[in-house]
Amino acid sequence: MKAELKPTAVWDLPVRLFHWLLVALILVAWLSAGKSMTVHSLAGYSVIALVVFRLWWGLVGSSTARFSSFVRGPRAILSYLRHMGERTPGQSPGHNPVGAISVLALLALVLIQTSTGLFSVDVDGLESGPLSAWVSFDMGRQFAHIHEFAFRILQVLVGVHIAAILYYAIWKRENLVGPMITGRRRFSSPVTSLGSVPVWRLIVGIAISLGLALAIARGFRV
Repeated sequence: MKAELKPTAVWDLPVRLFHWLLVALILVAWLSAGKSMTVHSLAGYSVIALVVFRLWWGLVGSSTARFSSFVRGPRAILSYLRHMGERTPGQSPGHNPVGAISVLALLALVLIQTSTGLFSVDVDGLESGPLSAWVSFDMGRQFAHIHEFAFRILQVLVGVHIAAILYYAIWKRENLVGPMITGRRRFSSPVTSLGSVPVWRLIVGIAISLGLALAIARGFRV
C-alpha cells in the first residue's frame, strides 16, 4: 500500500467561507421566517451576495473553484457512476462529476429561493420583498408560494447532500468535511495543488456581490 503524501491544498479560503457562511445563513433564514422578518431579509440579502460572489469565483477563481474544472458532460458522469460503489477514496482534487450536479442544483435552487422572496407579499400585504412593488398583489402571493415550495425542495437537497457526505465517509473512506475546513487533503499519489489568483479578482467579486445585494435591498432606488 502506498504511503499518503503530505496534505495538498484543494480548496481556497473564499470557497470555504462561501460554503460555511451559506450553511449558517440558510439556517438563520429558516429559523427567522415568520418570527423576525428583518433578520430573515438580511439573511436573504447576504445569501444573494454569497451566490453572486460564488458565480464570479466560479469563472475567475482558483482551479477547483472554477466551473470549468468540475462541470462535466453525461459521459463523464456515467463513467464516474460506474465506479462510485468502489470502496476507495477519489484521487482528484475538487468536486467529482456527480458532486458537480449537486453544486449546480443547490446554487440554482438558492437563486430561485432568494429571488422569489424579493417579489413576495404576505397574505395581509404587511410584509413584502423589496421588489414587490414591481408586481401585483396576486403575483406577489404567487411568488410567496414558490418561495416556500422552493425551500422545501432545498431541504430535500440538503438532506441528500448530508447523506452523500456520510456515504463517502463510511463506504468510500473519504472525508469531505475536513478539507472544506482546512483547505487541504491527503492523497496517495501526487496531485496538482491550487495556483495563485490575483487579489484584484477577489476584490472585484466582493464589490460586485455587495453592490448588487445593497441595490436589491433598496429596491434599486437611489
